Amino acid sequence: MTVASTSKLATPWILVEEAIPGSPTSPRAPQQHLFSLLQNCNTIKKATQIITNGFSQKNSFLLKLLSLYISSDHLHYVHQVFKGVKSPSTAVWNQIIRSHVKGGTPRKSVEFYNQMQASNALPDGYTYSSTINGCAKARQLREGQQVHARVLANGSFSNVFVQTNLVNLYAVGGGKSGLAKARKVFDEMTERSVVSWNSMLAGFVRCVDLDGARRVFDQMPERNVVSWTTMVSGYAQNGRCKQALALFREMLRARVELDQVTLVAALSACAEIGDLKKGRWIHAYIDGNFRFGNQPLKLSLNNALIHMYASCGVIEEAYDVFIQMPQTSTVSWTTMITGFAKQGRGKEALTVFRWMQSLDESGAKPDEITLFGVLCACSHAGFVDKGCHYFKCMNQKWGIEPRIEHYGCIVDLLSRAGYLDEAHRLVETMPMKPNDAVWGALLSGCRIYRNVELASQVAQKLAMELDPDQAAGYFVLLSNVFDTAQRWKDVVTMRQKMIGMGVKKTPGRSWVQIAGIVHDFLAGDRTHKHTLPIYKMLAGITRQVKQEGYKPDISQVLLGVEE
Repeated sequence: MTVASTSKLATPWILVEEAIPGSPTSPRAPQQHLFSLLQNCNTIKKATQIITNGFSQKNSFLLKLLSLYISSDHLHYVHQVFKGVKSPSTAVWNQIIRSHVKGGTPRKSVEFYNQMQASNALPDGYTYSSTINGCAKARQLREGQQVHARVLANGSFSNVFVQTNLVNLYAVGGGKSGLAKARKVFDEMTERSVVSWNSMLAGFVRCVDLDGARRVFDQMPERNVVSWTTMVSGYAQNGRCKQALALFREMLRARVELDQVTLVAALSACAEIGDLKKGRWIHAYIDGNFRFGNQPLKLSLNNALIHMYASCGVIEEAYDVFIQMPQTSTVSWTTMITGFAKQGRGKEALTVFRWMQSLDESGAKPDEITLFGVLCACSHAGFVDKGCHYFKCMNQKWGIEPRIEHYGCIVDLLSRAGYLDEAHRLVETMPMKPNDAVWGALLSGCRIYRNVELASQVAQKLAMELDPDQAAGYFVLLSNVFDTAQRWKDVVTMRQKMIGMGVKKTPGRSWVQIAGIVHDFLAGDRTHKHTLPIYKMLAGITRQVKQEGYKPDISQVLLGVEE
């Protein structure tokens, strides 16, 4: 593509007659004819060849040209044209501001707004609307508030687009106080669009006020796919996955056309609670509506499918999705590696990691989460040498500074393998303060290998650094270490101390899917509607296994627990 250089833009352009068939021979062609040529332009090359003697400053030509460049994402050409304008009108300033909001450089839009303020051009509702949108995208709340003040001073507050963008500005970046301001603007609006409602809804979700978000959602006179997706995503991202999937089913009943963002949110909820049946249904829906259609499948959707299958324990199906992906990212590789690691398939995880490294041209580079998955795989598979090697190479080879999670993996790896002294030295020499997970990994190794002395030292550290609720599980571990070593006096002392401190161990929780319904179980809970038949079945299983000669190992549980 050939365009005039920046230095020539301020001078009249030269008409390249042969580039435009049928163009008049005279450079002083009638304005109407040139405007018609510009109106019919559909490529950047044609637009740059339309030249006028003196008409380059005409507002209609500039706006058409700028609009063409903006719609084609050619921000560079927008700047070239703008620099050649002697005295930009309000409409021209609006175009340059809009170009940066649309082009992903919203801070620049605020800078151009400030330049416009210093010029002779007067901002209008379109100016304020675009600038406030830029402030919201750039998370520049203070600058947005200054524009808001200008809006009130100039009487442009009644503009529905300005009001909607103000709601979005405060809802996006203002926290709870900003949400209150957004609500005030929202309540003062005489006309509310679905976009206004969606901005309020998103504000409540960002503040993790999901009940407030649901009240807004239920009050909406009109909902679109963004409304539904915001609510489903909010539930899924904040651990309320049953509600996310219930709303997703309601969305289907309402016959709302699903988009790929909605499906990513629903798949993440399926992954969290292990709803494989619903996840497979979504996969089939994707294949039927997106994979072979005109709309390309988003990378994030394929990644969500891998995560769902891996989290539901069907790692082979996750791998099938992975190997069929036309494009992969670091997230794709990391999800696959972590999936194998969680299933205890360390060899496969490391094979995928080596494969990832061999494809440098793919652009997928290991990050800190990738290496965390690799170290977990080594820990679960007992690959001590490989784990230590990858840990040492993190900074040297990939430029990744190990975080406390990586140190925790290596401590766990060494402790599981019985290298307790090495694990202890690593904990003592870490560049950051060890957390309870690091000490807990070492304590678990002490239990396995009955190292009472080291376990006692670790317990003292935990007692000093953690509150009773956090330390509960580790005190139980220490009690079990004494129990395994048959140090009964220490067992009694430890458990009396736990009672005195009010330590309560967090009960275990599990999920099981039966006939498409996910059931939630809590240890010792008797609130399930089928409690009686469940316990009757457990009693029958217990009798049967005892008849087969099974003897329970209760050495690793608290005193007083029934077999």
